[in-house]
Amino acid sequence: MKHFLETAYQQCRSITRNHARNFYFAFITLPASKRKAIYATYAFCRFCDDAADEQVTIETKMATLQTLRTRLRSMHTSPFAPPVSLEDYVFMALADTATTFNIPNVYFEEVINGTEMDLTQNRSRTFRELQTYCYRVASVVGLICLQIFGYSNPLAREHAVDLGIAMQLTNIIRDVKEDMDIDRVYLPQDEIESFGYSVSELKNHIANHAFHQLMAFQAARAREYFQKGLQLLPLLSPRARACPAVLAGLYGRILDRIESNNFNVFDEKVKLSGWEKISITTLTWLKSMFPNVYPTQ
Repeated sequence: MKHFLETAYQQCRSITRNHARNFYFAFITLPASKRKAIYATYAFCRFCDDAADEQVTIETKMATLQTLRTRLRSMHTSPFAPPVSLEDYVFMALADTATTFNIPNVYFEEVINGTEMDLTQNRSRTFRELQTYCYRVASVVGLICLQIFGYSNPLAREHAVDLGIAMQLTNIIRDVKEDMDIDRVYLPQDEIESFGYSVSELKNHIANHAFHQLMAFQAARAREYFQKGLQLLPLLSPRARACPAVLAGLYGRILDRIESNNFNVFDEKVKLSGWEKISITTLTWLKSMFPNVYPTQ
């Protein structure tokens, strides 16, 4: 059993290293036992994303997600059997992680719920709808990580939710073009209209004054969530603090670049180089050792 479990965590690490470069750089700051647990969490989230990205019908995708949900609900009660597939290994590591760090299954189920939203809803009518989506695909992952990090102040949960929303809003701002190219618009419809812009203009990659105002408003909102989310850091131990600090640093730099490029998200996707990631990781890790440099309530 121990050998299988070690292999299971190694498989999760490989998935994370191959598919989540930004997250992988942040995770290296954690102690080994917690780092493995984060890898298992990411591998599960990767399975959910892959299910949604398959070139099959929506019905088939929904069925795959339901299978994942069923397996999730039974992972603590199913009798042990030697793992055969990659999915077997991931769920073995996930079950061990959930037990070790007392992670509620509802958190993992919310990840599946968020993935299902991507399959059934390609528009957000209001920010409240978008906020629900961000919670399910990002904030709840932060809550899972929080269980792994360890905390005592209940305010940590609130700030972890805020940080997840900040990072997901940054993704949405960065990926406006590629999302629109598959007929998906995360920007709230009522806000698009309130700035005098339109989905038709977005589809045609028109970056006029209204577009820049709309995007500046979205970026300012993301900044507010980053400010609230960073209040999480003083509530964590130094070793655990470094991981969310690095993630906030990486995503914050992406947002900086988008703003400095005057929201030119149509011509080229904003990315950070490997050297930038290493630099941000190192400097942020050092900064995170001193909690008083981060905002508090």
